[in-house]
Formats: sequence, C-alpha cells, structure tokens
Amino acid sequence: MSILKETITLSNGVKIPKVGFGTWQIEKGNQAYESASLALKNGYIHIDSANGYGNEESIGKAIRDSKIPREDIFVTSKLPAHIKNYEEAKASFNETLNNFGFDYVDLYLIHAPWPWDSIGSKHDEGNVAAWKAMEELYKEKKIRAIGVSNFSPSEIQNIIDNCEITPHVNQINFFIGRKQDETLNYCKEKNIVIEAYSPLSTGRILKNEDIKSMAKKYNVTPAQLSIRYCIEKKTIPLPKSTHENRIIENSQVDFSISKNDIETLDRLENTEG
Repeated sequence: MSILKETITLSNGVKIPKVGFGTWQIEKGNQAYESASLALKNGYIHIDSANGYGNEESIGKAIRDSKIPREDIFVTSKLPAHIKNYEEAKASFNETLNNFGFDYVDLYLIHAPWPWDSIGSKHDEGNVAAWKAMEELYKEKKIRAIGVSNFSPSEIQNIIDNCEITPHVNQINFFIGRKQDETLNYCKEKNIVIEAYSPLSTGRILKNEDIKSMAKKYNVTPAQLSIRYCIEKKTIPLPKSTHENRIIENSQVDFSISKNDIETLDRLENTEG
C-alpha cells in the first residue's frame, strides 16, 4: 500500500493520512487549482490549506472536479492568526466552508497563537475564546478534528486548562535541523499528533551536503530523505510543490532510515545555510 493511503489515528479516533499536500505559498486561482488537481491525480488524499493562504476556493474546486468522493479526502484549513474571539472565529469558519463549497472540514486549526504582525505576543484569553467556538463547531460535526498550529507547550497547556477538548493536532515548522524536541515530547505525552509543515524548509535544506550524501546512500533524493525523516519522527509531513514530477517524487517515501542515520540527522544543525 502506498504511504499516501496509510493513516495515523488521532486521539478522537479520526484517521489522518500519514503524508499531506501542503499549499502554503501556492497562489490562488490557476496555480492552486492545478497543483491540488495534480496531487489528487497522483494519489494524495490529504490536502492542507488555510484561509490566510487565500486559496481555499481553488482547492475546493480542484477537489470537486477530481470526482473523488468528498469523504475520501482529508481536508484541513485554519482560522486566521489575528482572530482571537468567539464570534469572529465562527464567522471565519463559515467563510472557509463557503470558500471550499463543503459542509464540513476534516481538520481545523488556529493558525498561530499570535497575529503574524506581533509574533510572540500573548493572547491566552483570545485563543481560549476561539477554541471554544471551534469546540462547538466540532460538536456540531462541522469539523471532524480540531487543533492548533505554531503553538508552544505552554500555549497548548492554556487551551487544555481552560477548555473541554485537548487539541488533536499541532502543526509546526519541522525539518532536519529543526527538531523542536520540547514540543514533540510534550505533544507525545498529551497524545497530540504533530504535523510538519515546510518539511523541506522551502527547499533550502536540499543543498545541505550531509543530507545529499545520506540520500545517495539510500538511493533517494534529498527531498525524499527529508520527508521520510519527518515520518520516522512520527510527524505528518506536508510537502508542497507546483511541479508534477516533484509532487510524485515527494510521495515516493516507502523506505526506512536506520536508527543510526536518524541519530546522525538529529545532530545536524544550520541545515539552511
């Protein structure tokens, strides 16, 4: 079975495919439509989008036009990072549904714990308010699983301490050279699945000589090694590309990296240099 069809079970019993197709930095319109269509054509059944990417409408059209049954595709979107209250969270989710042309999404995340123009600022109350709106939508079965993105352990703990439902997922920037051990260990302890966005660090780590050398040993590309590393670390990688050959290549990761080589990759730093 292709790894694209393999799944991980979230704490609420929902199955999420082990590899997703990321759409960050893919422009709305033709580029997003074509990229998502190519991913679906080549076996991807997990598509990650966000209201903030501006491409939900294009992704929704690609999914509908694929003729693949909606229930066979796992679709993620995200609440814009600046929205930190209950009413706006509800309204934004409805906008997302309308953009997609769906009556539910499979996974919905708070895009970040702070607005992008004030990274690191504290919004504990606002995140709780937004989360409570998401809990309601989850109970109404408009969302199959809820989670967060870019949240630290303390920011997740704030949700757990003040809300009913522990996040099912935390989507973070994770790649070789950026291990985020503290967040990984915390989420493992809380049974929160980690998704790895930008597993290729927007392409920069593919030039790293150590990664290139190890990829040669496994007879794979640096991209394939980097994506497989995320899988070996029990995270769900979300590689993105607009080129069909790379979309296919990024899904051909049915191999294993030895424990010693994982440890070697764990020790790499400054992979983006």
